[in-house]
Amino acid sequence: MSLVKTRAGFSLLELMIALGVAAIIATFAMPAYQSHVAKAHRLDAAAALFKAVQFVESARLFQTGTGAVALSAGIDQAPPNGAPVYRLALLPESATNGGYTIEAAPVSPGPMQDDACGVFVIDATGSRSNRLTDGAAPLDAAISAACWAGKG
Repeated sequence: MSLVKTRAGFSLLELMIALGVAAIIATFAMPAYQSHVAKAHRLDAAAALFKAVQFVESARLFQTGTGAVALSAGIDQAPPNGAPVYRLALLPESATNGGYTIEAAPVSPGPMQDDACGVFVIDATGSRSNRLTDGAAPLDAAISAACWAGKG
């Protein structure tokens, strides 16, 4: 009686099929993942703007002098900890903004620098909008609403 040893393992063909299946799954998973990350960044920017509005309104309520209110560390970026994806800026009063405007502009270079939503803008009247990073014209209201909802 002869004993024949068999080797356990993968053949090259089986390995190539497994790698092919993994590549196909990655082809569909990566865009979905990137879309999810972009949505999370947009919602971080919107949340940071609402937090900044609360800070500015509280500071103006308790302000005794005529000095300008400034955004403090942690409130001036989104996310508040770690590497910033958006930088917040408090703009002065104009004839239409009700007292102030706060903008969240994507950091360049960064993951959202070429995002279709561009810069998030909110003012003291509660008006929310978006504009492209390189332009001053606001985006369409429907697009802007989708950006504020994280959908972009």
